[in-house]
Amino acid sequence: MFGIPGKQAVTMTPAAIRQIAKLMEKDGHQGLRIGVKKGGCAGMEYTMDFAETVDPMDEIVEQDGARVMIAPMAQMFLFGTEIDYETSLLESGFKFRNPNVEDACGCGESIKFKDVEGLSAEREEASKA
Repeated sequence: MFGIPGKQAVTMTPAAIRQIAKLMEKDGHQGLRIGVKKGGCAGMEYTMDFAETVDPMDEIVEQDGARVMIAPMAQMFLFGTEIDYETSLLESGFKFRNPNVEDACGCGESIKFKDVEGLSAEREEASKA
């Protein structure tokens, strides 16, 4: 697992916690699995799926009845991300505030991360602090 001892991989706002807990309760899901995949005009996209089981390789973050599981290949890219749930007149959805994003496309659906070597060095420095 990729992380810093004593620090959660991601954080959730109260709105995200409420929405995730509601979704878990509705259909009896074990949580929400988040990850990243190649795609979009900036190179990568976030993924979110209902999780029926807990994978032992997932990083698990639980808070007030909400459970998020981070897929192994996404852990480095999502570390330090705040997950929010926003509702407006035109749309509702989860928003990721990710310090590892270097660039995003104009539509906001795809992102480009800092290079892997840079992310690894940042995490190593943070774990020493």
